[in-house]
Formats: sequence, structure tokens, C-alpha cells
Amino acid sequence: MTLQLWRNPRNGRTATIATALTAVLLAASACGGMSDTPSESAAEAGKNCESTTKVRVVLQWVAQAQFAGYYAAKEKGYYAAECLDVTIQEGGVNIVPQQVLSAGNAEFAVSHVTKTMVTREQGADLVNIGQVFQRGAYLQVAWADSGIKALPDLRGKKVGSWGYGNELVLFAAMKDAGVDPKGDTKIIQQPFDMSLLLRREIDAAQAKTYNEYAQLLETKNPKTGKLYQPSDFSVISLQDAGYTSLEDGIYARGDWLGEQANQDTAVKFLKATYRGWGYCRDDLAGCVDIVLDNGSALGQGHQTWMLNEINKLIWPSSNGVGMMDQAAWDQTIKIAMGGGVLKKVPDKDAFRTDLSQRANDELKADGFDTSGKSYTPQTVTITEGGK
Repeated sequence: MTLQLWRNPRNGRTATIATALTAVLLAASACGGMSDTPSESAAEAGKNCESTTKVRVVLQWVAQAQFAGYYAAKEKGYYAAECLDVTIQEGGVNIVPQQVLSAGNAEFAVSHVTKTMVTREQGADLVNIGQVFQRGAYLQVAWADSGIKALPDLRGKKVGSWGYGNELVLFAAMKDAGVDPKGDTKIIQQPFDMSLLLRREIDAAQAKTYNEYAQLLETKNPKTGKLYQPSDFSVISLQDAGYTSLEDGIYARGDWLGEQANQDTAVKFLKATYRGWGYCRDDLAGCVDIVLDNGSALGQGHQTWMLNEINKLIWPSSNGVGMMDQAAWDQTIKIAMGGGVLKKVPDKDAFRTDLSQRANDELKADGFDTSGKSYTPQTVTITEGGK
């Protein structure tokens, strides 16, 4: 296998990117059009602002490549170019983005559709203004020798789940597959890692394609002294099983959006954020460095895997980056209702596409590739411990 080493001259970190197909990941690739350079220098554009607008965005978790586009937009000066002073607030176990947003402690929040619509149903006027992730990433992972190959096989098993709202899609999919999570299985509170599965204390663990699944492959098999392989595990993709549910999107409060000035601010925020995600699409290693420089506790190898997988969730965006697909929305809501997660279909004001459309139109005028039609993922090597 041929490896290509890339060294960042700023901090000396080295990323290893495979140029040949490995047993770990899928096909190698090229990227879409470069997005790093706006019509004028972002730094210079920021200097031309008569005033700046301060806004806050709250994430679902701590700094990691799942949120790389926001950090890149700030680091590369894309927010400044739109005359925005953006504070990025990290999430955590006890920080629920949609609650922070509804309480008025942020102007924007990053959250999943199902979680946020549950909060909306409870009375919070939260509106999806940009659906960044076009595809889902939920997995349920078991050992290859467990006999678990599909959702019905979870009946009678110890099933790990993170909770904190992350169980909503899993439970909905299980119920729709004829498995009552509470009556037919034993649900185990799972930490945000794969330790319980590795110790065989649970039969199946909740995972995301971009994070926990990689943690398994980054772990050494004590019997062989080598890293675990995909063949060691049985992976149920909720997406492949027909339960795709829209995940990370950008939300704002409906009452806040009632003012035209705030709508204009939202367009600027979306435009800069989408440009940030474009940069991460076109410069994987450079974007990983930005994430690491913002304090990620996870290593370069893991973050490189994560960003590569995150890019797959965003690109290509056939209707334009951040544009909501009605069919995907309807399916997400159908799954949530079928599983008893939502009581009724959200009203028509639960999402709007006009602000993202404006952002896409302005980006196209700047020559930015808003669809990423030519994007294909890279092949990333697995490193022990994600280092």
C-alpha cells in the first residue's frame, strides 16, 4: 500500500492518507472545487465592516471534526468577512443545544431533527434553517459471533444506548422493526465509548460511522496483537435498514427570525458556515489541523477519519449545501412518529429553506461549489488509539 504523508508547516503535525484502497475503508478520491478563497480576502473583507454583529452557536458536543465547518469558518475569517463576531459554545453531557437556544442563550444551535422536533412539540419555537448533514450515521454494532445481523435480532439482548436523546432514533427503528426496547430487550446506559462492547458486557453498542466505530478499529485485539478488523464485528446501519434520520442541522428561534435584520444575520451565518464546510471538503488535512488547534481531545488519526466520514454526510448536496430535502424530512418524522417519539407531524413552520437558498445564491455568485457533485471521499488509514 502506498502512503502519502502531509506535514503542516504551521505546527509540524503529520497526517497519513492512503492513496490505495485498504481493507478498512472504501474508495479513494478527489475533491470538489476549492473554497478557501472568497471573492476577496476574508481578513481584508472583515476590515471593511462598519460594525459587527455578535452571535453565538452552541454545538452538540465538544470540539471535534463533527463541527469542523464552524471552526474553519471562524479560523479562515469567513464569519469576519460577513461582519459577524461568532462565539462557538461547546456542548456536553449536561448541555442540550435546543434548550440553550430556546432559553435565548444562543442565536443558533446544532442539533438533530428528531431531538429538536421533540423540544418543539413541548412548546419551544425552534426552526431548522439549514440541514447540513444530508445523510444519517447511526449504527448498532455487535461482535461477529453474536448472531446479531438485523434489528429483530436485538430481541432478548443487552442493548447499549447513550441516552440524552440519542436513543430516540434507535428506539423508533426498533419499534418499527417489531422490537419493544423496554419490553423485549435490556437497555444498558452506555458511555460515549465502546468499552462495554469490548468487554462483552453488552451485546450491541450504539455508534456513529464517524466516531465510535473508528474507536473499535483503533483498538488492538489482545488475542492477535493487531488492530481489530471490520470482519470482527457485525454492523447494523440504521440507514441501510431503511431508517435514515436527519442529524446535524442549524436551528434558530422562530420569534428571533421574525425580525428582518435577524434573517439577514442568519443568511450571513449560513453563508460563512457553508463556506467553512466547503473548505473542510477540499482541504481535509488543513481542516483537521484547525480542529486540533481548537482543543480536541482526540488524536489526529481519529479526527482525520471523523472528518472524512462527516464529509460523506454532507457532500454531495444535490440541491445545494444546507438545503432541506422534503422526502428525507418526511421519512425522519415518519420514523419518529412510528416509534412514538413524536405525537404529531410538526407544522409547516418547523423548517424553512429560504435563508439557506439566499446563502447558496450568494455563494454561487462568488464561484463557490455549493453542491460538491464531484466530491468523493478519501481513504484514511486507521491508527492505533487514533493518534
